[in-house]
Amino acid sequence: MQSREWDAVVIGGGAAGLSAAQMLGRARRRTLVIDGASPRNRFAAHMHGVLGHDGIDPQALLARGRDELDRYGVHVEEGEVDGIRDDGAVLRLTRTDGTIDTARAVIIASGVRDQLPPVAGLAEYWGRHVLHCPYCHGFEVAGARLGVLATSPQSVHQIELVRQWSEELTAFTGAIEPLDDELRVRWQARGIRIVPTPIVALDGAGGALRAARDADGETHAIDALFVAPAPVIDLAFADALRLARTDDPGAPLAVDLLGTTSHPRVWAAGNVVAPYGNVPVAMAAGSMAGAGVNAALVVEDGDLALAQRARERASAWEQRYAARDSIWSGHVNATFADLAATLPVGRALEIGCGEGADAVWLAERGWTVTAVDVSETAIRRGAAAARDRGLAERIALFVGSGAPAAPLGTFDLVSASFLHSWEADFPRIALLREAAERVAVGGHLLIVSHASAPPWSRHEEDGQRPRLLPPEEELRLLDLDPQAWEAVLVETRTRAATGRDGEPGTLEDGVLLLRRR
Repeated sequence: MQSREWDAVVIGGGAAGLSAAQMLGRARRRTLVIDGASPRNRFAAHMHGVLGHDGIDPQALLARGRDELDRYGVHVEEGEVDGIRDDGAVLRLTRTDGTIDTARAVIIASGVRDQLPPVAGLAEYWGRHVLHCPYCHGFEVAGARLGVLATSPQSVHQIELVRQWSEELTAFTGAIEPLDDELRVRWQARGIRIVPTPIVALDGAGGALRAARDADGETHAIDALFVAPAPVIDLAFADALRLARTDDPGAPLAVDLLGTTSHPRVWAAGNVVAPYGNVPVAMAAGSMAGAGVNAALVVEDGDLALAQRARERASAWEQRYAARDSIWSGHVNATFADLAATLPVGRALEIGCGEGADAVWLAERGWTVTAVDVSETAIRRGAAAARDRGLAERIALFVGSGAPAAPLGTFDLVSASFLHSWEADFPRIALLREAAERVAVGGHLLIVSHASAPPWSRHEEDGQRPRLLPPEEELRLLDLDPQAWEAVLVETRTRAATGRDGEPGTLEDGVLLLRRR
């Protein structure tokens, strides 16, 4: 048993699957193609209607495609997928030989299986003298004695279509009798011969088709026979994913223009989506699906990078708190207290609560407080401060980044005091927008910040002061709907303060007090 990890796994090595893999390989994605080695058109010696490749052996096209994939580092392996399991961040594919592959995305391009009518000799001539698509093979038999074996009401269209390639056309209509009188007259006007007796066998000589024999024993001379087999789409390996399917013949997978299925990590292309599509259609769909997968992975790459950055940032803050017995004074910020004291008591959410001084102050005045911070040490100290003052039942503290770390619900006051970081990519505005979403109607968003850097503020490593903005600029960046929000207070306040090592200074606090209408 082997287990490998991939960005994408393509199930099926036909025109659709290889086209999808080509796009992924060119996008530098680690890609695997699992090929069952039984393409639908393997019975045909020549392929037509494919620009630039007219008349070539279908197998030659696939061989050329596999050679192209090799230069992009795409792996192609023969095998059969037995099952796919959703493991959340990846899909786990198990093959019939026990090999296990995991992938962030899967493209199903496993094609269809043609179920031929039960007519003796039909399978023997399939792909050579028994044909499906007149656009693919009609020109090569044009002017010959052609037949169409009806298999369903959709065969009416096929019969009229094939008439374009020959004036000698016989319609074997046993499966769709009785014919409508108007249709019968229409076909007779086109010179189409109608045989209502069911066909039971095909006769030939020297490897060539010569006639179709009906149930009465009568033979009807033909050189080629067109038939629309029933498409069978074998997707038992994906049953656990419960992919949505359409009501079209064969129940193909339901997808959008990029091949996206009902599962966020699964795409599909080719005949599993369009059972009657030809090679160019399959190639185009595969190309779009490959591009769709890469686009989705690009978005996920960004999300993963942000999550990793958030973990690194949280770790840095945790190390900062854990390095000392305390970081802050333990007293409520004077500007925060001055403004919060004017608001009606209710439910409060504090973002970036640090060691909990502001949260404790609110609880002492009757607020029910939820507080979050990225540092476990800070949260632990905040909880201890709440217990020491007998306020544990009024304060709930959670480790996490921003408002999403708090339980669902809205609050009468959502506050963030000095939510700053020395990192240039700190998502302050994004965090504040998330906080604003948690404010109840009639409630307030209170943001107290450094409008300018404290004179003693320096990053220990590079000596750079954090980039700070006046409250007017932050309000503009928040871009809150003025129909939904009222700016109660937007101003800068000065106050005297003392640095961590006792140095005196004057600080400027930016104040935003906003009310949700």
